[in-house]
Amino acid sequence: MPTTERRSYGISARARIVGWMLLLVALALAGSVILTWSVLSARLDERINDELGHEATKLREYANGGVERASGRSVRDVRTLLTAYLAQNLPDDDETFFTVIDGRADRRSPYPPPARLDRDAAFVARIASAERPVDGWADSAAGRVRYAVLPVRMVGDPARGALVIVEFRDLQRDEEIETTQVLGVTAFGALAAAGMAGWLVAGRVLAPLRLVRQAAERIGGSSDLSRRLEVRGTDDVAALAATFNVMLDRLEAAFATQRRFVDDAGHELRTPLTVIRGHLELMGDDPRERAETRELLLDELDRMSRIVEDLLVLAKAERPDFLALDETDLADLTVETVAKARGLAPRRWRVGEVAEVRMVADRQRLTQALMQLAANAVRHTGEGDTIEIGTAVRAYTVLLWVCDTGPGVDEADARRIFDRFVRAGTGPRPTDGAGLGLAIVASIARAHGGSARVEHPPGGGARFVLELPLRQLELPLRQLELPLRQDVPVPAGKEGA
Repeated sequence: MPTTERRSYGISARARIVGWMLLLVALALAGSVILTWSVLSARLDERINDELGHEATKLREYANGGVERASGRSVRDVRTLLTAYLAQNLPDDDETFFTVIDGRADRRSPYPPPARLDRDAAFVARIASAERPVDGWADSAAGRVRYAVLPVRMVGDPARGALVIVEFRDLQRDEEIETTQVLGVTAFGALAAAGMAGWLVAGRVLAPLRLVRQAAERIGGSSDLSRRLEVRGTDDVAALAATFNVMLDRLEAAFATQRRFVDDAGHELRTPLTVIRGHLELMGDDPRERAETRELLLDELDRMSRIVEDLLVLAKAERPDFLALDETDLADLTVETVAKARGLAPRRWRVGEVAEVRMVADRQRLTQALMQLAANAVRHTGEGDTIEIGTAVRAYTVLLWVCDTGPGVDEADARRIFDRFVRAGTGPRPTDGAGLGLAIVASIARAHGGSARVEHPPGGGARFVLELPLRQLELPLRQLELPLRQDVPVPAGKEGA
């Protein structure tokens, strides 16, 4: 017995979807954190530059006054000016000032700074030679600093002085670092929440896919095609579930057709095979008896061939390629079918109403259906009976019929006459054939989207009608004005022997 093997496919689709989603969200959050850090750092540098410019402006305004505010005396030398400025202008947090006189550090702000750059001989030597205001970056024990050197000269004083403004940038970045850390922690929490929510949402979205897989596994293990998926929503996954249900419908119909074909073939072919076997076993050496047996066996083989062909047609009727659709002229179809049917038997053949319209249909299959109905009418009528073939259009419905003046069809038989292997009627040869002809007619009608039925005309006999939807490129207006009726009157037409 075949066994169903469950294979391991590694990471599930749910995990891959959530993983990719988290990766994209993580990249977006990381980009947001980096961008925030860059913006805050740029704003800090801009604020430090503004602070350096502001201190330069205050020194310039103080120097233009030329008066020592504590004593009210005029300032005549650089040292006094810078010392008085340091005494009156206190630095902010993470900021310090000191002065340089003739290449040496002289005074500094009263509060101790985070790092003593005034004691860094190399740094002092580098900035002491400045002839004009300069700014730059330097390293200190407190980290990276931003500095500005503002040279000061006074008339009558040969000393060269400068005010050095130092901004401890790394210390001022604490606020930006804290903000970025809070943002990073928040982003990580949002990422974790998004992961859990994504896992739940992905599970709900992919639930139909799991049902599809489980249904496929059940079908593979038990060949049960009756199960269907519950379709919820209108998204792509719901469409996939609906498509899978349609596929199961077609598979179930195909398997049912196959089983029906096997059952029908076994049922109908068993009798002729038994007959052939029995005659072959009893056949003697008499030439006359052998000739009779040969004729009987050939007749049984022909009947078997017809049964097989009819069963194949019924099996093909369930396939999408059963019809070869093309534009078909119903008037030509009606006249040609009557001309072909006249060769079946000597009856009073006549053309009924003719539909002057072209429709999209399989011309050969419609001819096959009408010829089958004509052959059925021949089996149930005699030489004096009339058989009529006609077509008509009622609104957007096409009607094709074969009407005869035979004994008609009983009400009990009318309900099952289009089923397989049903033989009914009281005509000259009512039981000829395997009972598949009308089943083929009904299959051709269903393949065109229509149906087949039998009616009882007022004058007696039987009328077999195919009712098909009208599919065409152009429909004459006079046909559209006709009402849709189920009881199609068959007017008198042209008769022929």
